[in-house]
Amino acid sequence: MATREELACEEIIGRYQFNGAGTGALPRLLEALGDPGRNLRGMTVTGTNGKGSTCAFAVSVLAAVGLRVGSMPSPHLQQVTERIRINGVPVSPAACHRAFAKVDDTLRRTGLAVNAGAVHAAAAAVQFAESDVDLAVMEANIGGRRTAVNCFDPGVKVITGVGLDHEHLLGNTLGEIARNKAGIVRDGDHVVLGELPEEAAKAVDDVLGNHTELTVWRIHQEVRYQPRLARDGRTVLDVATPHAAHRELPCPLRGAHQHHNLALAVAGIDSLAERGLVRGISEEALRVGLAATRWPGRLELLAPARLGSWTGRLLLDIAANHQGAVTVAPEILRESRAAKCTALVFGTLRYKNVATMLEPLPADWPVVLTRVGHPNEAAPDEMRTALATRRELYVRQETVDAVRHATELVGAGGLVAVLGTPLLIGRVRALFGLPPG
Repeated sequence: MATREELACEEIIGRYQFNGAGTGALPRLLEALGDPGRNLRGMTVTGTNGKGSTCAFAVSVLAAVGLRVGSMPSPHLQQVTERIRINGVPVSPAACHRAFAKVDDTLRRTGLAVNAGAVHAAAAAVQFAESDVDLAVMEANIGGRRTAVNCFDPGVKVITGVGLDHEHLLGNTLGEIARNKAGIVRDGDHVVLGELPEEAAKAVDDVLGNHTELTVWRIHQEVRYQPRLARDGRTVLDVATPHAAHRELPCPLRGAHQHHNLALAVAGIDSLAERGLVRGISEEALRVGLAATRWPGRLELLAPARLGSWTGRLLLDIAANHQGAVTVAPEILRESRAAKCTALVFGTLRYKNVATMLEPLPADWPVVLTRVGHPNEAAPDEMRTALATRRELYVRQETVDAVRHATELVGAGGLVAVLGTPLLIGRVRALFGLPPG
């Protein structure tokens, strides 16, 4: 159950959620707060998918070597405190409320208008200054050029990849979206680029060409990684950057796509080392930090999972778009082979392309559609119309009813895979008694 302070934070965020303002006034807000972000150094991570996992890998390593690291993932799964973290751990409800309340009071006093993303970024900066962090690892929530964290200048920028998502905000083509995301780059930055479709890669190169004194490392060019089997049968990665060659790195997050995210995180850390912002990270410390990485809701498997009298397997993933679903589908299919029956629970936002999001998964799997608890949620009945080609569709308005119905469909030992927005994943995690991440 949320504390009084957490509810107060949610109320503050909600007040700015749909006010029509952007992030344009954020620099003036930060100035009015005493410019808490002026000394933030570290990395900013943007991209369509993989941002959170890349940040989680980087934070875990940097914290493992004794640095004090601030991060600001968005949105949260279960508790608003997840939005402001020190060394990967959410701050206390009291600290979170103090930071958000200070921002809210300043906005009221100055009359400045900003959106919820800017409020979140400002509150995180306030807490980072109070906590005296050494570095910050900042996730761009949507886009790049207009994202709130673009007000900070940490020096290292990572673009994980580009796909079609949030088209109503970022553009209708890969090129437009890529240009938007590359808008985080400034003169003199160290830039790390993940795998990009040809159209997106060209657009990013066009943006980079307008900047000076950049250092650019690209996956499969300056940065290379190779998964292989270690002697004990585990999959480990060898990652090479212009800074160093790293061998036998563990990847505790599920799915082959996490190898790409891990390589980006390592390249980002090596970029920080090139800039003199970190030093003395031994190979053993790198391995220990990576092995300790946890990132809930990303192909998170609970086996056995228990709900009432049902016992089976539960798989959770924030598949927020078609590209994300394609990426995690192989792992979901692999897990389904260990179960006698599989059913999906699905919920998303109304501006998502629902018709394509479940395409990578078998059409004969039953799907239970549900609400996600967001003002912009897709109505289950409308999703049913968009997914009419699937054989078995059910509607349950409430999350608990949707999950229970899925467990009845698969029976004991079956697999329930829950896909959709972070809010839905957070609700299901709470339903199964999983602690906030």
